[in-house]
Amino acid sequence: MKYWLLKSEPNVWSIDQQQKAGSSGTDWDGVRNYQAKNNLKKMKKGDLCFFYHSNIGKEIVGIVEVIKTAFTDPTDKTNRFVAIKVKFKKKFNNPVTLENIKKNASLKGLPLIKQSRLSVMPIDTKCWKIILKMGNIN
Repeated sequence: MKYWLLKSEPNVWSIDQQQKAGSSGTDWDGVRNYQAKNNLKKMKKGDLCFFYHSNIGKEIVGIVEVIKTAFTDPTDKTNRFVAIKVKFKKKFNNPVTLENIKKNASLKGLPLIKQSRLSVMPIDTKCWKIILKMGNIN
């Protein structure tokens, strides 16, 4: 299993909307960056992803699970980009803010800090565990 981070603007798609979507999940579509596309294509069923509210909030607010691997994004008229399907797993009681992530020296290599505009990025196991601890998630 691998770990990832997915960004969404909460006024477009929020963790609460993801939770309401239930076990059938929703398509994670609309990604129009080639590096993010390549990351989506690497995801496997069962991989876990942090759900990050970007622009408004700038914080990790929950976890979703990949339930369907990359397929042609139905919102892309060019057929160049892919989507995946994810379902809600858990909401953080204490969201982990970007500010607190930046303060943690152990997370300084995190793509969220180094490539702040990238919307889909890998998270290594060590960083995944640190962020879970910061969010009081076991």
